[in-house]
Amino acid sequence: MTEGTAIDLAAKFAAISDHWRPRVAARLNGHDVRLVKVRGVFPWHSHADADEMFLVWRGRFRVEFRDRVETLGPGQFIVVPRGTEHRTAADEEAEVLIFEPSEVINTGDAPVSAFTAPRNATI
Repeated sequence: MTEGTAIDLAAKFAAISDHWRPRVAARLNGHDVRLVKVRGVFPWHSHADADEMFLVWRGRFRVEFRDRVETLGPGQFIVVPRGTEHRTAADEEAEVLIFEPSEVINTGDAPVSAFTAPRNATI
């Protein structure tokens, strides 16, 4: 992660081999740009003090709410408002950029589990 230089998203995603373990590709104004490969279903959770933005780079990605499901494809994004319970999912592998405050833990208020990403893992 080098500030002030171009980032090749395809190369960065190619370097990720696991699922649900976001890596910080850049930091700006107290926020992270995190890259993650996803497949399967993530646990239900919320983030009391932070909005989250998910931008799909490759594949199809779902954000499930208790009352509806939003399905996104490449080039589409969604902002999940703070305090909103949700879970994410992908039937096939997808690549997603996440924009959120640097202090946010990816599993929010869910118990620590195999889905909880290491703090400050970069790519």
